[in-house]
Amino acid sequence: MPNIKSAIKRVKVTKAKTAQNRVKKSELKTKLRSFREALASAVPTTPEQLQDAIRKVDQAATKKLIHRNAASRKKAQLMKAFNAAK
Repeated sequence: MPNIKSAIKRVKVTKAKTAQNRVKKSELKTKLRSFREALASAVPTTPEQLQDAIRKVDQAATKKLIHRNAASRKKAQLMKAFNAAK
């Protein structure tokens, strides 16, 4: 355990940020999973659903939850899957 006041605060802040990041990353994964399930189902997917998924990926990259190259790769995979499902 840290003894210095600023170090104690950093531990507290890090725990809070880690919890927030975990929630945001979980939301991203849920959105991507629901989009993939919609593609796999018989229900036709709309471009708006694709845009929502891409928006979530962009937001995660902006907040540095995922690397920008990983975000670009995920977006390309989503577009490829969407176009193949048409």
